[in-house]
Amino acid sequence: MNKLTPIFIAGALAVAGGLAYAQSQIGEQEQGATMKRSEHAGHGASTPSDNPVIRAYQDVSDKMHADMAIELTGDADEDFMRGMIPHHQGAIDMARVVLEHGTDPEVRKLAEGVIAAQEGEIAMMREWLAKRGQ
Repeated sequence: MNKLTPIFIAGALAVAGGLAYAQSQIGEQEQGATMKRSEHAGHGASTPSDNPVIRAYQDVSDKMHADMAIELTGDADEDFMRGMIPHHQGAIDMARVVLEHGTDPEVRKLAEGVIAAQEGEIAMMREWLAKRGQ
C-alpha cells in the first residue's frame, strides 16, 4: 500500500466531515437559527469562557471548521489537499493546547509528535499545490 493512502483516506473523511458541518451551518443560517453550536440538538449552552481549556479547544475547532469550508473546484486531489491543510493545522493547534494546559507526559509526547508530523505533511501539501500553480 502506498504510504500516502492512509493519509488520503483519513483526509477524505475529515474533509467530508468538514463539508457536512459547513452545510449544516448553512442550513441553520437559512432557517434563521440563532442557537450556538453548543446548544445544537437540544443540548443546553455551555459556558466555555469559564474554562480556558474548553474555550481553547472550541476556538481551535471553530477556526478549523471555518477554514475547511473551502470553495470546491471539482478536482478531488486539489480539493483534498486544500481541505487537509486547515484540518492538519487544527490538529497542531489542538496539540498546542495540550502542551499549554496538559500534564500527562504520554499525552504531551503524543502532542509533540502530532505537531512534527502534521507540520511536515502541511509542507508537503503546500509544495504539491505550489507545483500545480495553486
